[in-house]
Amino acid sequence: MELGLDGRKAIVTGGSKGLGRAIAELLVREGADVAICARNEEELTATAKELRSGGATVHSQVCDVTDPGQVADLVARSAAALGGIDILVNNAGAAHPGDFDTLSDEDWRADLDVKLFSMIRCSRAAVPHMRARGGGRIVNVNAVYGRYPDPTFFATSVNRAACLSFTKTLAIQLAPENILVNTVNPGYVATPQWKSIHRRRAPELSEEEFFRRMAEQEVPLGRFGRPDEVAGVVVFLASDRASYITGASVDVAGGMGKYV
Repeated sequence: MELGLDGRKAIVTGGSKGLGRAIAELLVREGADVAICARNEEELTATAKELRSGGATVHSQVCDVTDPGQVADLVARSAAALGGIDILVNNAGAAHPGDFDTLSDEDWRADLDVKLFSMIRCSRAAVPHMRARGGGRIVNVNAVYGRYPDPTFFATSVNRAACLSFTKTLAIQLAPENILVNTVNPGYVATPQWKSIHRRRAPELSEEEFFRRMAEQEVPLGRFGRPDEVAGVVVFLASDRASYITGASVDVAGGMGKYV
């Protein structure tokens, strides 16, 4: 299927590993020019080098998306390096496990900052560039927990629900300008983040066994997803093929989530 992404200019936050890396890789394969950011310079440099190996135009920049100044600089320098911005994938964010009793005010602030406020900041900076090009796409990588709360991921459940509302509200406002805004909600996906959770929760189990037990309890398909399975949906929503989709919330979760 021709997605119409050849020559498009995309920013992927949290693009050095996991879902962000898979999304950047697929955008590059579809012919897009890509900017990626992350906090870890070594990982970022290595990923950018691999993405460029096929001749793609790739801008990489260390950026902490909780810092408004760094976000503004990232978007400005990415637009200059790529020649504009058509696509923003808000992928940065880390799980902060904990229930209501264990989470401090600082935990709540940090979680909101890296999830909701990073989407707000990056979108605010990118939208003027999209307007200048007559439209664009924003895809927010969220989580099933935003609609399917889990008290052991209390902050994530609450804050991801706010991200869903942000997506819908922004989609309504920007639709007349042909800037489409959607969200993709992964469930259990084998990423470095979940591997870290495995090490904290059950180091006595093998990774395979830990993932199997988690999926057995919650996922009708009975397995963890792969990053490329999420990336495929994100890139579709960023493409011309999704030109009549905005304000949508799409789960990529193997059936996880007991809601209609």
